[in-house]
Amino acid sequence: MIRINNIKIRKDLSDDKLFETVIEKYKIKKEDIIDWNISKKSIDARKKDDVCYVYSFDFKVKNKEKYKHFDKVKEFQMPTINIKNIKNKKTVIVGAGPSGLFAALILIKNGICPIIIEQGDPVEKRKQVVDTFFKTGKLDELSNVQFGEGGAGTFSDGKLTTGINSPFCKKVLEEFASFGAPKEILYLSKPHIGTDILINVIKNIREFIISKGGKFLFNTKVIDFKIENNTIKGVYCLESKIKNINENNFFIESNNVILAIGHSSRDTFKKLYELGINMEKKNFSVGLRIEHLQEEINKAQYGTITKLNLPAADYKLAYHSPSGRSCYTFCMCPGGVVVGSSSEKNTIVTNGMSYFKRDGVNSNSAILVNVTPDDFESSSPLAGVYFQKDLEEKAFFLGGSNYFAPIQRVEDFLNNEKSKFIGTVKPTYLPGVTLSNLNEILPQFVSSTLKEGIKYFDTKLSGFANPDAILTGIESRSSSPVRILRNEKLVSNILGLYPCGEGAGYAGGIMSAAVDRY
Repeated sequence: MIRINNIKIRKDLSDDKLFETVIEKYKIKKEDIIDWNISKKSIDARKKDDVCYVYSFDFKVKNKEKYKHFDKVKEFQMPTINIKNIKNKKTVIVGAGPSGLFAALILIKNGICPIIIEQGDPVEKRKQVVDTFFKTGKLDELSNVQFGEGGAGTFSDGKLTTGINSPFCKKVLEEFASFGAPKEILYLSKPHIGTDILINVIKNIREFIISKGGKFLFNTKVIDFKIENNTIKGVYCLESKIKNINENNFFIESNNVILAIGHSSRDTFKKLYELGINMEKKNFSVGLRIEHLQEEINKAQYGTITKLNLPAADYKLAYHSPSGRSCYTFCMCPGGVVVGSSSEKNTIVTNGMSYFKRDGVNSNSAILVNVTPDDFESSSPLAGVYFQKDLEEKAFFLGGSNYFAPIQRVEDFLNNEKSKFIGTVKPTYLPGVTLSNLNEILPQFVSSTLKEGIKYFDTKLSGFANPDAILTGIESRSSSPVRILRNEKLVSNILGLYPCGEGAGYAGGIMSAAVDRY
């Protein structure tokens, strides 16, 4: 394989036309090509009068010497994974998010048939439950935006960007594509699937696992763990065939339990702590969601000259305050909506969601401030959980105690005044919103750093501090507030108990959570 990098294209071209253009430009004979593919595609918008696509192409050619002046590509090989120690033992996976599903996939492909236990619904039913909450404010605490098949990332944007540098990222992308995700995720610099498509991809993964002998237990919550001689012996489960009716307790024996519980599994964190599983409090971030008109973000990022048919623009911004705090944007959703992500009664939690086409009127992003264990009121490993929940309960009260979210115009937030009207940017949060002063519920260090950050971001992205931009509270689940400790073999202090992914504090998104099981 040879690779040609930094190919700048200033027209919208089909893949076939693009191929013809590249081989003509770089004088590659068509008869010498065995195979080819796009290995990367990005947008260079640094010069607003010369916005262009930037491609990398890989070619498999017959005559290597003829093309030796091009970069060589080393094909990725999956390393051998030694699973002989669990070959004849029952394996349980707690949680059907990215970590749990990809753990199941790798086990299935190595001849192990796991049992996946998920407290929420299968993804199709889960969507109905989530839609009901958006329409009515009726919250299901077991199945919602946080809990259920696919994990919290299912109702976001299906973002597959990550800050980690792992060879397994390519494998995860290939797996998603094989189960129905758009093939372009294999080469886009910022790949995403979109909630609408991801739902079907998750369903396909489940059906494959079942076809190979895996088993799913939905609407089933792990409520306790059996531990003897510092070794896991199994899990106690509570099944609700109809939510909160006909409850049935049962036990599953297992010496291998993978904890893929997600960052919002507060009951499970508490139970693990009570049982003596080693864990610690950790840094995370809290803040608000900010919404702008997508056309204004497009204009700020792409300018007004280009004729290219470009996707909805995104951004990623960071600010470091003289106080030592950091403010940054996170999980930016072009053409998306702000969604209600509560998983406990009488709380407000926000997140962002986009569909594959990203064709909504607004864009939104979390705008967050870092929180450290020094900010917590106790030394308990669960102190971060209590910090989050306190903010979520205050947001619920400020919003009207009916699952409406408190919102505020940016101008009013900066001036510490309650908003009295909605301007050009219309909020997208459902089931509804309440005009408020978000300064009232935020810790002072969070609100002051957010204000500094918003003003600074406006110097980097024109219009970020638009007076009518909408802030929605509260964003509190950016990452897990705890880390469940594990050794170099990925085992906790209890033999056979394997904590992984976001909930265990080792990941921060779909990609890193999925990769953590490799």
